[in-house]
Amino acid sequence: MLDLDLLRSFVSVVEAGGFTRAGERIHRTQSTVSQQIRRLEEDLGQTLLNRDGRDVTPTEAGERLLSYARRLLALAEEARDVVARPGPDGAVKLGIPEDFAAYRLAKLLAAFSRAHPNLRLDVRADQSLNLKRDIERGDLDLALLKRGVDDERAAIAAWPEQVYWVTSKSHPVDLDARSLPLIGFPPGCLYRTRAIHALESGGRAWHMAYTSSSLAGIQAAVAAGMGLSILSDMSVQADHRVLTAREGFAPIARTEVALVASPDASPATLRLADRLAEFCEKVQAKAA
Repeated sequence: MLDLDLLRSFVSVVEAGGFTRAGERIHRTQSTVSQQIRRLEEDLGQTLLNRDGRDVTPTEAGERLLSYARRLLALAEEARDVVARPGPDGAVKLGIPEDFAAYRLAKLLAAFSRAHPNLRLDVRADQSLNLKRDIERGDLDLALLKRGVDDERAAIAAWPEQVYWVTSKSHPVDLDARSLPLIGFPPGCLYRTRAIHALESGGRAWHMAYTSSSLAGIQAAVAAGMGLSILSDMSVQADHRVLTAREGFAPIARTEVALVASPDASPATLRLADRLAEFCEKVQAKAA
């Protein structure tokens, strides 16, 4: 392990061009600085400085060490600042569904960060199943997640969600097939559960044709004609076709978007919650 104090003395000697001037920079005596350089040279088994003449210059080994020493000292200073001075507003850990992450919410969060430069914002896009688990564990401060309308857990606000069956516009699935190919997120996803329940309630056979933890992967698989899926209205793309109730695929009901905060939410967390609630109200009004 390289001693940061020894590296600091070494860099000071090189930059000052001598032991006395370096000692003045780092508030050490000339003899202390000389001893530190000797210790560093012994640790590395290399002569780091040319001591001939009035000016002290780095040897070839010293030149190689110099850039690493500066980087290590800068990194140590950065780590000290991050840990010691997190900022008066603290930090907020936010979880959001992937479709919201791709739908203008990134701009809202960026604007919020600019308006609160002393706040550290940690945003994670994930499945609602994982977001719900993490906020219950205390790993998140705030979460915007999908859930059933019968979920009675406390929420700051909740909005009904429009969820549709979709197929490919160019390569639609044969709706009369013996077994319908289904595209969805991994097991545990609310959409996947609702889709399977709807098909089985209608007496339709199904099989999983494509599973992905990525919204973009699911959207692409639908567009390519690999199967049916259910998507929120904001996730339906131009190369998708929404299936109708006349075709036997009524919109999936009884799902909602809920804004949930930890019991000990900070003032910064609640300020962000207000912005997210305002955003969801506008999305809801636009969909109505």
